[in-house]
This record gives sequence, C-alpha cells and structure tokens, in this order.
Amino acid sequence: MGDLSAPVLVCIIGAECTGKTVLAQQLAAQFGGVVVPEGLRHWCEEHGRTPLATEQVALMQTQIYKENKALALTENARAAIIFCDTAALLTAVYSQHYFADSSLLGAAQAHHQRYALTLWLQPDLPWVADGLQRDGVAVQAAVHGLLAQQLASQPWVFRISGSGQARLHAARAALLQALGPQ
Repeated sequence: MGDLSAPVLVCIIGAECTGKTVLAQQLAAQFGGVVVPEGLRHWCEEHGRTPLATEQVALMQTQIYKENKALALTENARAAIIFCDTAALLTAVYSQHYFADSSLLGAAQAHHQRYALTLWLQPDLPWVADGLQRDGVAVQAAVHGLLAQQLASQPWVFRISGSGQARLHAARAALLQALGPQ
C-alpha cells in the first residue's frame, strides 16, 4: 500500500481479554495515530449493565459513528493512521453468540471492507475479569471461533499473538508489511 495520502483505518479485533485497548494505545503512540475507543466499554460503564438484544444495532452504529468522526477529524492529515479498538463486526459476533441473532453480520462484514488491515488478536493472554463485559474463558473461546469464521473472507487479516513486546512487535511488523514504512 506504501505512501498514504489519506488517513487509513486499522481494525484491532479479538475476543474479550485479548489486549485490544492496550495494543491500540501502544500502536497509536508509536505511529502517531489516533485511537477510536471501544463503544461497548463506554456503554456498559454508562448504563451499569450489558446491552440487550434490542440495543445491538445502536451499539454497532455508535462504533461506526466514532470511526467516521475520527476520519473526518484527520481528513486533511497526511499518513494519519486511525486504530479502531474493535469494530462493528465484533458487535455482530456478540449478537450472534449471546442472542442467536445473525442479522447484523452482513452489514458488519460490508463495513469491515473499509479497513486497510485487521489485526486479529489471539486469546493467548491470561484471562482477567474486567467489569461487566467479560464472561470468562469459555465465552472468549466461543467468540474467537465465531470471529475466525467471519474473518476468513476478509483481506489483510494478520493474526497477532504473544505477550508484551512480542505482541507489539508482531503488530508493528504487520502494519509495516501492509502499509509500508511510515
């Protein structure tokens, strides 16, 4: 992809407790990028609960809105990289897992095409409880499996594993491979 003349979106996705937020922040610091925070985390903190089936569409739309806002703010910035701490696709997968509702997958898959690349975090970090939105290793494994199915048809997906500096190094290498030196 090489020389970037417009901002690019990088998706950082994975099941719960795979280090998405930490990695997004680390990469933004290294590459001078912007982080689009995870909408679900903010929603759970604001409402004091996890969302219902009827609230999944709004969650997905909020995540997309946050990405669009970041794109608009960096529109004139040369080589700006926007690191999305999760994606609409994860909301659709959660809806599939928790509510047996696959209706959001088509729209989420279509939206996912706009990312320059996807960093798919593997569930190889120790699972840690974190408020309302983490249900355990069994859910992590199930969501990881559903993500595998959804990401199989997406271009530019890089599996990121390891911990600490090894994880960061793998993500950095994937970015440089896909986007070229910055």
